[in-house]
Amino acid sequence: MQEPAVVLLSGGLDSATTAAMAREEGFAVHALSVDYGQRHRFELEAAARVAEAVGAVEHRWVAVDLSAVGGSALTAPLEVPKDRSTDEMDRAIPITYVPARNTVLLAVALGYAEVLGAGDLFIGVNAVDYSGYPDCRPEFIAAFAQLANLATKAGIEGRRFTIHTPLIELTKAEIIRRGTALGVDYGLTHTCYDPNDQGIACGRCDACGLRLRGFADAGLVDPLPYQE
Repeated sequence: MQEPAVVLLSGGLDSATTAAMAREEGFAVHALSVDYGQRHRFELEAAARVAEAVGAVEHRWVAVDLSAVGGSALTAPLEVPKDRSTDEMDRAIPITYVPARNTVLLAVALGYAEVLGAGDLFIGVNAVDYSGYPDCRPEFIAAFAQLANLATKAGIEGRRFTIHTPLIELTKAEIIRRGTALGVDYGLTHTCYDPNDQGIACGRCDACGLRLRGFADAGLVDPLPYQE
């Protein structure tokens, strides 16, 4: 019998790859998507497609409205940065950072895992090709894992939680190659922070830039359409 694992599934490239890797490791994937009030809501539709494609045992949705907090171009009417170089991305934490997002998402996933009886959680954070978000770093994951085992009934009773971050030390090109080898259909995913009304990616935001650069470095063609 397969052990259950909760996989945070945004519908993006990284989470799709993470779900495929969890499946490859022999886990029964319980996909969890969080509607946190993100403006790029097409990713939630992508999450449903990816969950089905990866053969998730179930796909659960939870709403936590971080737009009520604001402070990010992904949850408030602020301008999404465009056409930035890698050097520019590395200089400071961008306005697309959502305050406490991964803390909230992992907390929801932890609660779901405890109810499910699962000791394994997967999240597609990446500390190499990312936009400078502090909650994508190994230090954050280690701290949250400690919290998980201190602040839960399961942890106190001896059922330990493990936070899996299989992408954390990979470049975007390495992630894409890995996912391609596992049969991930990246045409099902959504990455863009500022798509048009039809959900077509802008090709100019940080997320699009990292994705396009990753496909180019991997020697592959991104299957998604982009705005002219």
